[in-house]
Amino acid sequence: MRSVLAAPPPTLLVIAKEPVPGRVKTRLTPPYTPEQAAALAEAALADTLGTLSQVPAGRRLLVLDGTPGGWLPPGWEVAPQTGGGLDERLAAAFALASPDAPALLVGMDTPQLTGRMLAEPLSGARRAGVDAWYGPAVDGGFWALGLARPTAGLARQLLLGVPMSTAGTGAALLERLAAADLTVCQLPSLADVDTATEVDRVAELAPDGRFAACRRAIGPHLAAGLDSPSEVAG
Repeated sequence: MRSVLAAPPPTLLVIAKEPVPGRVKTRLTPPYTPEQAAALAEAALADTLGTLSQVPAGRRLLVLDGTPGGWLPPGWEVAPQTGGGLDERLAAAFALASPDAPALLVGMDTPQLTGRMLAEPLSGARRAGVDAWYGPAVDGGFWALGLARPTAGLARQLLLGVPMSTAGTGAALLERLAAADLTVCQLPSLADVDTATEVDRVAELAPDGRFAACRRAIGPHLAAGLDSPSEVAG
């Protein structure tokens, strides 16, 4: 019991792009306009940050490509993303966390995420013996990665060179986790919002969020069947 009470609260990291038309969710265009795609991205990001604001944490950090706006809730630090590929930017995000507390990194593409999905697995009572947390995405990628003892070296070992935005991304990361002999706690499988079909599916899963409200405000989408291949993050 004493060790549970002494367990340090986790650091929560979100990696995201500023929701600017033409820069985010470009694979939603068509059927959505760049402005509509950016509005959906902003709503997804706001829902994600709002959910993580309710999860017990010692620190909350948004790793952002761009400038924060009115969608940023209080209590969040902001750090700029580094350059390079997504694998490099994900690894660099972990370098911002303290190695003395667990760190969990999520993207901005899962507005259906609930606090309960994270609060229990990250609790002191459930963390004993866990080295990493892995959230699989239904398209073969991943929506979350957590490390019990995050270091820049471990993050680079796990992430650098992993092919991103492919159906095999998640499997490749799991292979890296196994090769590092890490005990992994698997989080629920979630759908990333990368295509118009996924917009509708996720909005139905979380009807009370800003994302679903944004989707309803846009109205019936115009071009079902024009979905592009999905991407893992961003």
